[in-house]
Amino acid sequence: MSLDLRIPMGLMFTMVGAILTAFGLATRERADLYVRNLGIDANLWWGVVLLVFGIVMLTLGRRGQMRLLKESEKRAPEEERGPRRGH
Repeated sequence: MSLDLRIPMGLMFTMVGAILTAFGLATRERADLYVRNLGIDANLWWGVVLLVFGIVMLTLGRRGQMRLLKESEKRAPEEERGPRRGH
């Protein structure tokens, strides 16, 4: 079974999103950090976006892995019986 690329990508985006979200929440009260961003907490908002994207990628990757696993289990009994021959 091969690894779906959405799983490591989802893990990476989820970790970066969690770090940015935590930093954004920790520095929410420091207005001097966000003067250049028109007062918008960019770390918090982009952290949430990356976190959601990472979770979606992980979910889709796991769903794809489960579908491949079910298909391989379904094919396994047919392969044990051997090739089908015409009537």
